[in-house]
Amino acid sequence: MKRKNFTLIAAIMFSFVSVADEGMWLYSLLKQLNEKDMQAKGLELTADQLYNVNQSSVKDAILWFNGGCTGEIISAEGLVLTNHHCGYDVISSLSTSDNNILDNGFWAKSKGEELIPKGSLFVSILVRMEEVTEKVNAALEGVSASEKMTKLQEIYKTIQNEAVEGTHYEARCTEMFKGNKYFVFVYEKFTDVRLVGTPPQSIGKFGHDTDNWMWPRQTGDFSLFRIYADKDNKPASYSPDNVPYKPKHHLPVSLKGVKEGDYAMIMGFPGRTDRYAFAESIKLSLDEVNYSIVDMRDIRLKNWKNVMDADTDLRLQLSSKYARISNYWK
Repeated sequence: MKRKNFTLIAAIMFSFVSVADEGMWLYSLLKQLNEKDMQAKGLELTADQLYNVNQSSVKDAILWFNGGCTGEIISAEGLVLTNHHCGYDVISSLSTSDNNILDNGFWAKSKGEELIPKGSLFVSILVRMEEVTEKVNAALEGVSASEKMTKLQEIYKTIQNEAVEGTHYEARCTEMFKGNKYFVFVYEKFTDVRLVGTPPQSIGKFGHDTDNWMWPRQTGDFSLFRIYADKDNKPASYSPDNVPYKPKHHLPVSLKGVKEGDYAMIMGFPGRTDRYAFAESIKLSLDEVNYSIVDMRDIRLKNWKNVMDADTDLRLQLSSKYARISNYWK
């Protein structure tokens, strides 16, 4: 699932009967809509402990990783845990036939050994979110359907600029619930993010396409990064003088394990949901669109693999793009 990534919460609750209560729920609406139900199923935290603008909360440990994934801060020194496939592009770009960390894995034994990515890599931490439905609808009043999308972009830009005026933050404005609600999300973006560790892809990508989108799945799909900031703990471009970021909140790692009936939820940045799609849209996808997606990618994958198998360096350069194509193919 790629792009259109906005701060949502997807929760899955397990009981002794192993029933999942699924959905995509917004942080700011948890107190109003979901808190009591989640606590009845076993959640021991309050909505304020999950999302709070004025005090540290769990949302301060959950980040948007490179515009396409979720990551979690798991130490007081900015250590980030994310999926192996989310760090795959960075890992493959740092790999060569002489130093093949994609195939062999990598573990920094000190902060000085952490690797600086080639190209851009960023993480964004949510500062706050705000509903702006009334403001957007007022600005859209009298706008024709043909002009709506152009007008929306103008409105978004105005709201985003207002939301971050006088700060170093960034903002994204977007629709939710198929255009029935509009929200602006304000982020703090960090661009000095370094690779700390990754298992070899035989572990991190175990199962490849055969197991992709299949459950249960046994794979070591993880990688570790670290956020760096300036001496004032603010975002800064790479510098050897930067220091590990001190988060407002981080998630401690428990070694206690889980038992049947434990409450569990997923919190982060999903790609998108089609839960509000019309029946006609679903039928079009099933009968026509999906077949075209598979057929086109099938051709690309077969041709790319022939080229990649013949040259290790070329395989490493193309591995990330190949994996993305393969993900959509599956």
